[in-house]
Amino acid sequence: MDDDIRIYDVDTGDVIGNITEEQLQFLIDQLEEESATDQEYFISRETLAMFESVGADTELLELLRGAMGHQQSIEIRWAREG
Repeated sequence: MDDDIRIYDVDTGDVIGNITEEQLQFLIDQLEEESATDQEYFISRETLAMFESVGADTELLELLRGAMGHQQSIEIRWAREG
């Protein structure tokens, strides 16, 4: 059985939700990692617009938009749970 991949708000530590392996791979492919072990990403409204323009998964976009709320950006991290 696959591990759940959970994303968190770095500032609050709150769980944002679970994502699929494919959604995680999309984030890894689209966003800059500072190292091979980097699991944190800065996401802005512009980032979400770019994701949408390259065909990002709708569920992933909705999850990130919901987590961002009225903020202009959010920093997230992911972790495999289980």
